[in-house]
Amino acid sequence: MKLSEAIDFHPKLFGALRHYNMTRLKEDVIAGIVVGIVALPLAIAFGIASGVSPTIGLITAIIGGFLVSFFGGNSVQIGGPTGAFIVIVYNIIAQFGLHGLAIATFMAGVILLLMGVFRLGTVIKFIPYPIVVGFTAGIALTIFSTQINDFFGLGLRDVPGQFIPKWIMYFKNFGNIALPTLATGLVSLLIIIFTPRISKKLPGALIAIVIVTAASWIMGVNFDWYSVETIGDRFGTMATDIPTPHGFELNMATINMLLPSAFTIAVLGAIESLLSATVADGVTGSHTNSNTELIGQGIANIAVPFFGGIPVTGAIARTMTNISNGGRTPVAGIIHALVLLLIFLFLMPLINYVPMACLGAVLMVVAYNMSGWRTIVGIFKAPKSDISVLIVTFLLTVIFDLTIAIEIGLLLAVVLFLRRVTENTEIKVYSEQLDVAEGTDLGLDHHEVLDVAKGVSVYEIDGPFFFGVATKFDEMMRSTLGSKPLVRIIRMRKVSFIDATGLHNLEILISSSQKEGIHIVLSGVKPNVREALEHAGIDRMIGSDHICDHITKAVVMANNIVATLTAKSAQHG
Repeated sequence: MKLSEAIDFHPKLFGALRHYNMTRLKEDVIAGIVVGIVALPLAIAFGIASGVSPTIGLITAIIGGFLVSFFGGNSVQIGGPTGAFIVIVYNIIAQFGLHGLAIATFMAGVILLLMGVFRLGTVIKFIPYPIVVGFTAGIALTIFSTQINDFFGLGLRDVPGQFIPKWIMYFKNFGNIALPTLATGLVSLLIIIFTPRISKKLPGALIAIVIVTAASWIMGVNFDWYSVETIGDRFGTMATDIPTPHGFELNMATINMLLPSAFTIAVLGAIESLLSATVADGVTGSHTNSNTELIGQGIANIAVPFFGGIPVTGAIARTMTNISNGGRTPVAGIIHALVLLLIFLFLMPLINYVPMACLGAVLMVVAYNMSGWRTIVGIFKAPKSDISVLIVTFLLTVIFDLTIAIEIGLLLAVVLFLRRVTENTEIKVYSEQLDVAEGTDLGLDHHEVLDVAKGVSVYEIDGPFFFGVATKFDEMMRSTLGSKPLVRIIRMRKVSFIDATGLHNLEILISSSQKEGIHIVLSGVKPNVREALEHAGIDRMIGSDHICDHITKAVVMANNIVATLTAKSAQHG
């Protein structure tokens, strides 16, 4: 078996190049140039908001974007830094520094790679939607709150990372608003909002940065009262050379300390990249290889830390920009990375003049688009369990930490899911007569009623026999122990699987029944369930002939057992 077949690694780029032509190249070049221009302000803004320099944001977009397109499993996915990572990256840097971020990102890349190798791409898609909406909305609010200082020109230093202390500091200092900075932010915001009304293909963020940066420079030269903080003021003159790759020290203490953060980055990256890929598939009609996409994302996140980069994932907005401008193969994503590289090498000095308030406006719009408030309104019409998952995940993301939010959100969703399955799983009791066709799609003509002998009780488990249902079944059996039948038939036609707790409860039931002289017959056992029963030794406890594949055989056997026991009792009586 080939390695690519064993690990399901089939990058879309290699398949696309087999039938490539000049027409497709022209379309990809145009799309790549447009996406590169759109990605420029976002890469800078996400880098700064994450607590690193704009240089690092661009380096991440260049290297990460190239690797995602080269190795990924989606034809149009554009990779790079995204708003979803701002909160987690900022917190990691605050706690562990840039060195800790590099290690966490590298570990996240390894986790993503292993997810793809072990074919977990489809599993990630089943993470409950309320959790995704909850922490996305929480991230959006957190991003918005981080931009208040720069947008209003409050001039605060050492702003707390926690949400509530941060807003307490803001409210105490709103009297220090700098009007030139606020005006710069508002103009930027208006340009971003109204540019799409002129043309949806014009990148509002880039237009705002170009216009506002030029206007701010002119105002600063001609008017002494006009002064706004720029990227250059905060970060100094930025290098225009690709950083030399550097290593970092890994040890078990560091790994244990950063593993929760790395896991959060990996899960968040997997969710966002596969969500972006799913949206792209819906528009283009293509099909994403989820496992290959995770491997590609893993490779990108393993590589970028060596250049000082931050986490990489698929970006929905940039991917949709790629599609709307004609990009259909990974070549467009590679060209987008090359465009950013050229800007980095030759135009980086101009970035120093961009006002921080302008970037604040860009990120506020990003936060608004991320919030998905219309989706939240829709979910509030869903069952209460979904609403509770959304609210808990949202509050944990905002007030505490994204790592805690994802972990507890997933746990809560699993608990509610198990509760829902347990509530919907019925355990029915029959005696005297049993309709074989009950609960099936067979018509009235196919109904077959079996006569169940007195002394036979039939219990039907309608659903998987896992730990939650096993407890429910055990409680029902205890409540009916007073009836003392001679034979108990456990009908398992609708049991799709049985777990260790189900097997354990079944063993206890068989043992206690046998001590009381009650026979156990299993009916409608599916092949995979029978295999589990045999592996646990239950066939030896009750006899392999007592495990029947159909209820008719089970009832006949039970009736015969009752007749035999009754006859023996009469003889001894």
